[in-house]
Amino acid sequence: MINLKINNIPVSVEEGTTILNAAKKAGIKIPTLCYLKGINEIGACRVCVVEVKGMRNMVASCVYPVSEGMEVFTNTPKVLKSRKTTVELLLSQHRQDCLSCVRNGNCELQTLSNELGCNAHRFNTVETEDIHDVSGIIIRDNSKCILCRRCVAVCSKVQSVGAIGVNGRGFNTHIGTAFDKDIIYTDCVNCGQCITACPTGALQERDDIDDVLDAINDETKTVIVGTAPSIRVALGEEFGIKMGENVEGKMVASLRRIGFDKVFDVDFTADLTIMEEGYEFLNRIQNGGKLPMFTSCSPAWIKFCEHNFPDMLGHLSTCKSPQQMFGAVVKTYYAKKMNLDPKDIVVVSIMPCTAKKYEKGRNDQNASGYADIDFALTTRELARLIKRQGIIFNELPDEKFDAPLGIGSGAGLLFGATGGVMEAALRTVVEILTGKSLDKLDFTEVRGTKGIKEASFDINGTTINVCAASGLGNARKIMNDVKDGKSKYHFVEIMSCPGGCVNGGGQPIKTAYERNNQDVKEVRASVIYNTDKNMTLRQSHKNEAVQVLYDEFFGEPNSHLAHEVLHTSYEPRPKF
Repeated sequence: MINLKINNIPVSVEEGTTILNAAKKAGIKIPTLCYLKGINEIGACRVCVVEVKGMRNMVASCVYPVSEGMEVFTNTPKVLKSRKTTVELLLSQHRQDCLSCVRNGNCELQTLSNELGCNAHRFNTVETEDIHDVSGIIIRDNSKCILCRRCVAVCSKVQSVGAIGVNGRGFNTHIGTAFDKDIIYTDCVNCGQCITACPTGALQERDDIDDVLDAINDETKTVIVGTAPSIRVALGEEFGIKMGENVEGKMVASLRRIGFDKVFDVDFTADLTIMEEGYEFLNRIQNGGKLPMFTSCSPAWIKFCEHNFPDMLGHLSTCKSPQQMFGAVVKTYYAKKMNLDPKDIVVVSIMPCTAKKYEKGRNDQNASGYADIDFALTTRELARLIKRQGIIFNELPDEKFDAPLGIGSGAGLLFGATGGVMEAALRTVVEILTGKSLDKLDFTEVRGTKGIKEASFDINGTTINVCAASGLGNARKIMNDVKDGKSKYHFVEIMSCPGGCVNGGGQPIKTAYERNNQDVKEVRASVIYNTDKNMTLRQSHKNEAVQVLYDEFFGEPNSHLAHEVLHTSYEPRPKF
């Protein structure tokens, strides 16, 4: 242990601890902008500088390690003046349309400016609008960029994509693609992790709120909404509710008050996905199909595979994602059941993922002859929509989803967390293979936020090796191992975002301080597992609404009609 003093307070910490983390133990918060624990530790922004007794120059506390007997001062006049000047210089090159910025009230630069008492116009302000609709999905505004490089780090280090980097020098330094080409000419997969890493409004998703409201106000349209499993465990954060609370009931009530004609649950088609994917896996096992089989629920992962491993596309499950299955079922089965013309149905999905906006426009996603999904809103967009409509979210009663497409199992709910699709599949596949009911439904071996989880199960004398990975950097490791013959997996679940959908690129944005000091993905995932534990219906194949769907429409899993409506295809994409 290392003993030191911070603002004259004795502190004892482990060797190798930075001054930043030692200060927190002393109850002192040192501000940061560029620092993201384990992702972007470069000491570049100089906001976290402190004085160390005996040293002439101030040091960046986020990267400077403690030493025995060190005396640190975090709030001297010299330190505070330096931080204030640094932030004021950043503001001099920052387009200050705070009142209309999507990050107003949740901007780390804005918060720090207020805390330090900055004068936004101390230096001559150079405001230039530099907005790029970079992919039709993600919008970049370099006039709000502070060059913290957090987006670059998460894209390269976590996702292993590297679609963006630092271009130019001096005042011309900016974040962009190689040679500043349009991002469609890169391997960008639209995962949105760059957005959640950004401390300002320099990155945001395309906003589709106005288009959704236009559809709701069109009396000729039946507008149906479906929410993804992980929305209910994160939405409340946008309304001041503590992280880790399930707000499903209030979410449903708010969607009704917005004006949607039906409020359904994508947990239903998560169960349907397990039926289709589970039987597809069984067919591959029993008839010598390509193994391992990879799940296909995450559109950013699919695009990543198409770019980087086109020769392995045959290993992907052909199942559409739960979002796309939802739209397909609404515009085929439900439309027929309710005597509706699919051209007059507008399907809106609420997703934790920016890549879902991209997925709805993929080829082979129009089972009814019309797009399966018309609009995909992120959790953040839904929160803005609720506020815009004047709905008092925290005072709403708890309401239930509409039937029949609002009935979902605990297994379907698990899709929101890494390992959840795998566990849901095992709950069904093991029972089918053994012909016996499971005494224990929890497959804890594939739970947790670890990037790669492996397990083996003996099912009727057959060993099934499974793997669940989250984060595209981990996906790349798994794919390379499979390609090189180093793995013996039969079934692999991949989720694009670290921790799964609970940590998706469309979820509520947490500040760097929150991310550095608590495991956001673990807190949100725990709500999913606790909710599942207390549910009566916990297996996809026992969902009676899904059984009725097969009886009345599809016949059986993987039938010809099921393949036409619920399955899709993939295409190799260039590696830029």
